[in-house]
Amino acid sequence: MRDHSVVYAPRIQELLAREEKVFRIDATTVGVSDCDLMAEIVAARPVLSTERSVYKPAAGADIHHDSATRTIRALGQDVMAGIRTPPPPARGLSGAWPYAPTSYLRRWLFSSDPLPVSLLSKRGVTRSDTLSRIVDRTVTVWPGPRTEGGGTALAEPIREASGTRDRRQAIALYRRATATLCDGVAALAGNALWLMGPAREQERARADLTAVLWETLRLLPPAWMLFRKGGDAYTALHPEIRPTDNVALFPLLMHRHPDYWSDPLEFRPGRWDAVEDPEKTPGFMPFGYDGARCWAKHLVVPLAERLLTVALDNRLVIRSPRQDAEVPLRSLLSVRFEAEIRA
Repeated sequence: MRDHSVVYAPRIQELLAREEKVFRIDATTVGVSDCDLMAEIVAARPVLSTERSVYKPAAGADIHHDSATRTIRALGQDVMAGIRTPPPPARGLSGAWPYAPTSYLRRWLFSSDPLPVSLLSKRGVTRSDTLSRIVDRTVTVWPGPRTEGGGTALAEPIREASGTRDRRQAIALYRRATATLCDGVAALAGNALWLMGPAREQERARADLTAVLWETLRLLPPAWMLFRKGGDAYTALHPEIRPTDNVALFPLLMHRHPDYWSDPLEFRPGRWDAVEDPEKTPGFMPFGYDGARCWAKHLVVPLAERLLTVALDNRLVIRSPRQDAEVPLRSLLSVRFEAEIRA
């Protein structure tokens, strides 16, 4: 990564130092980074609702497939509409990344929702359990006025809910969808900016931003680990896996293994220039496998590219006293740094 580097949390660094592709993490968890075995594990059984964030039970009841599907489609409509509209003032990207772009994306995509629904996506609210509960109760009782042609498609199920439980579920889905999308895109764009290095404008001239993002998804995939609950479905796939074992799949490790990649630790966006469909590349799992792909995958790269374009057009500068940045142990793999808009 040229003249800058990332400093991983100790647990992540321990994983990166492993040479074996199947290994025991603890008494009840097996880690896997073998390309073929990962594909077999994903194909062994359908993904459980508890293993996919948008499908997890809410308001004391399961989320029906139709409700989740409607949420995903509505989010797609809102993102595509947002990409076509002018972005907010770029000064909102100054500050601590990935938090600044998370708030920026929420404002860009969901600020058209009237109060109190728009508060559901505010990062200042979502960070506080107390404020979140207050806003949730308020929206449950009064979801705001119906405005002609106003608001997002994602907010419609909240206003149209016929009962308290349905409205609470719609609120939970709104929160999950906005958070999953904005947090993931902010992490991906921040990771890409760091990997591009100090010469971001020159890197941008040499490689298109789509290729930059695919290479970022290889080296620093925000969804760096996929968790599968244990069971009999996996025991025949590898002798290390017992019926009581949970399985952790590590795209982060597979994406850096020399068995699958030449110069695996080098940031080379050009490796994607002649690749027609990156997701069919062996040893590459940025959004999961067929049948278990991330529900927002078709939105993430276009929105991240749009966000990167805004940042680069407005001369975003990474402010750091050192040439390294930390990657803490979180559900999303994201580089932390301070940035400032200079345009």
